[in-house]
Amino acid sequence: MSEEFKRAALAYHAEPTPGKIGVQLTKPAETQRDLSLAYSPGVAEPVREIARDPQLAYKYTAKGNLVAVISDGSAILGLGDLGPLASKPVMEGKALLFKRFANVDSIDIEVNAEDSQAFIDTVVRIADTFGGINLEDIKAPQCFEIERILIEQCNIPVFHDDQHGTAIVTAAGMLNALEIQGKTIEEAKIVCLGAGSAAIACMKLLIALGAQYKNIFMIDRRGVIYPGREGLNEYKEEFENDTDARTLADAMVGADVFVGLSGPDLVSEEMLMSMAPKAIIFACSNPDPEIKPELAHALRDDLIVATGRSDYPNQVNNVLGFPFIFRGALDVRARRINEEMKVAAVHAIRELAKEPVPQKVIDACGCGNLEFGPNYIIPKPVDARLLSRVPAAVAQAAVDSGVAQLPYPEHYPL
Repeated sequence: MSEEFKRAALAYHAEPTPGKIGVQLTKPAETQRDLSLAYSPGVAEPVREIARDPQLAYKYTAKGNLVAVISDGSAILGLGDLGPLASKPVMEGKALLFKRFANVDSIDIEVNAEDSQAFIDTVVRIADTFGGINLEDIKAPQCFEIERILIEQCNIPVFHDDQHGTAIVTAAGMLNALEIQGKTIEEAKIVCLGAGSAAIACMKLLIALGAQYKNIFMIDRRGVIYPGREGLNEYKEEFENDTDARTLADAMVGADVFVGLSGPDLVSEEMLMSMAPKAIIFACSNPDPEIKPELAHALRDDLIVATGRSDYPNQVNNVLGFPFIFRGALDVRARRINEEMKVAAVHAIRELAKEPVPQKVIDACGCGNLEFGPNYIIPKPVDARLLSRVPAAVAQAAVDSGVAQLPYPEHYPL
C-alpha cells in the first residue's frame, strides 16, 4: 500500500467530519407541536402501545430497518486482535455499506468483553433495540459458539458475516466457475487453505450445494486435517480427510479447486502446475492473495482466478451478500437467517452474473466489456439489480421455510 493511498485513507475517515456515519431525522421537529408529538407528552402513546403488544415496535420505531454491527475486535480484517476500539472504523464501514447498497440503517457497537459469555450477555441484553444483528471480526473458534447461542437466544436474525457472507459470495462464484470449466461440484477435488471461520463456513455451504466431504482437503498451519491429527477442535474435525496427503503441495496434486482464506504468496508455481486441467483458483487473502493472478495466468492459460481485491477480475466481495440478505430478512421480519435463505442468495447472485450487464455498470467499473465467462463469474457490487434480485430470493426462502413473520412483499419481483 503506497504512502499516498495511506494518507488518502486517513483523510477520508477524518475529513470533513470524523467517521463515516451519522444520524438524520425522519420526522419534522420545527414547531412546538412537532416536539410535543416527538417527545413528551405525545411519545407516551406509542410507549403504551408497545407495552401492550411488543410487535408494534416495528410500527412505531425504527427497529424494523435497523441492524447492529457488533464486534469485540478480536480478528480485525487480516490485522488480528487489536481490540474493540480499533475495530470501530471497520464497523462504521459496514454500516456505510448497509445504507449505500440496501438502504438499511445500521449502527456500530464495539464490545469490550473479557470472554465469550460476557460478549453474549451484552448482545442479548441490547438485541431488542434492533431488527437484526451482524457479527463481525470475531476470532475463531469462539465465533461459532457465540453465533450459535445468540441465534438461540435472540428472536431476530443474527448473522456472522465473516462466516456466511464470505461463504455465500464464494459459493456463487464457485458454481459459475465450475460451470464454465465443465466441472461439477459433486466431483470436484477442493483444496481449502485456511481453517478459520470463513474457511469452515465456505466448505459447509459448498457441501450443502453438493460438494463431497471426501473431496475436500482442508489445511491449517499444521498441514492437512486428517483423522487423529493433533491440534484439532470440533469444527476442524468435521473436515478430517482419510488421506496420505500431509502438506499443501501434496493436496494440490490433481486438485480442481483451490480456495485460499489464509495469507499471501503461499501457493508456489509448482503447486499451481500440479493442479488438474481447467483449475479454479480463489485466492482470497486480502490485500495480498495466496498467488498473484498475473503470475497464475502467466503459468497457465486454462485457469479461472478470483481474489478479494477490486483491482482484479472476479472479486469475491461480501458486499454482494450481507446488505441484500438483511434487506430480505427485514422485509419479511424473519426470526433468523437459515440455510434455505443462504442458498437462495447464492443462486440469485450466481444467476445475475449470466445476464447482460447494463452499460451503467460497465462505465462505473471502468474495466471494459463484462460478459459471463472466465473473467466475469460474479456480479459487480455497483450492479443495482442486486437490490431487486437477492432480497426477493431471500424473502421468498424465509416465507417458504417458515421463519418469516410477514408475507412476501408485493413490491418484490417474482
